[in-house]
Amino acid sequence: MKLLIHLTHGPEAPTQADRAFLIARTAIRDGHAVAMFLAGSAVQLVKDEHLDSVLGVGETAIPLRNSWNEIVEGGGRIVLSKVSCGARGITEKDLEGKKVELGSPSVLVALTAECEIDRETCERD
Repeated sequence: MKLLIHLTHGPEAPTQADRAFLIARTAIRDGHAVAMFLAGSAVQLVKDEHLDSVLGVGETAIPLRNSWNEIVEGGGRIVLSKVSCGARGITEKDLEGKKVELGSPSVLVALTAECEIDRETCERD
């Protein structure tokens, strides 16, 4: 099954951000295809200072970079809103060495549609 996780919480809401990455990690471990679309404040999570910070609380509170790497290495797709990156000063240097894509709202729509098509196919089988 294809899953889309649309995240708008960033470093100011570490538990919410952490949970989105926990869900993505878990879905990949369970064999699902995962795409994440980060928009709004969430695009700031691409910065090294946030990737190396501990997010969330409890036993799942690991550095975000660990989750990020596991998602990417597991075939997950991470798309950052190009508009949100521009509004929050995310630079090419912030993206350097990271397997991410920049996308427009139409990319989010397309990712959503792909998941819906996959769900309908699963329901018919």
